[in-house]
Amino acid sequence: MTKRSEAKYKLDRRMGQNIWGRPKSPVNRREYGPGQHGQRRKGKLSDFGVQLRAKQKLKGYYANISERQFHGIYVEASRLKGDTGENLIGLLERRLDAVVYRAKFVSTIFAARQFINHGHIKVNGRKVNISSYQVKIGDVVEVKEASKQLAHVLEASQLPERDTPDYLEVDHGKMTAKYVRIPGLSDVPFPVQMEPHLVVEFYSR
Repeated sequence: MTKRSEAKYKLDRRMGQNIWGRPKSPVNRREYGPGQHGQRRKGKLSDFGVQLRAKQKLKGYYANISERQFHGIYVEASRLKGDTGENLIGLLERRLDAVVYRAKFVSTIFAARQFINHGHIKVNGRKVNISSYQVKIGDVVEVKEASKQLAHVLEASQLPERDTPDYLEVDHGKMTAKYVRIPGLSDVPFPVQMEPHLVVEFYSR
């Protein structure tokens, strides 16, 4: 399990964007960065700075996964045929925690990781407690029977702030989600613009 070492909403303020599209984001009230120097005027970012910020934003969005793990996903994406940036998004969206979050079984990507680690999720009928597990086309992800009536699970499925994407077939009555296809960048409902091509440029330096 990857430990999150900082408050998640500090990333929102550092980037100046509501990365997860949550109503509670402090960016909705304070658009400047965190800390005592957060309000200081910032100069124009260099090309490296722009690339680094794009990487931090994408990495942070997926529950702030570790640099080692994120770089490993990039390496795998670069080995696949096609556009590396698109492949990177596809691999990130195949993570089990991303699927649980997209299916609206939980309210946040961080909650998805905890939910999986605590053994509430099955894939094709078998319990999986590894958040980075790669879901394949045709796999069925479900909330285990004993967890389907948990209050936060029922509340998450009713959240109006985001919809389930069409690359998942979700049945909230049964609390199941079938992975239909691997999405491209344009298919993923990011609340803010993600720039995986800049991440590729960052690692290609």
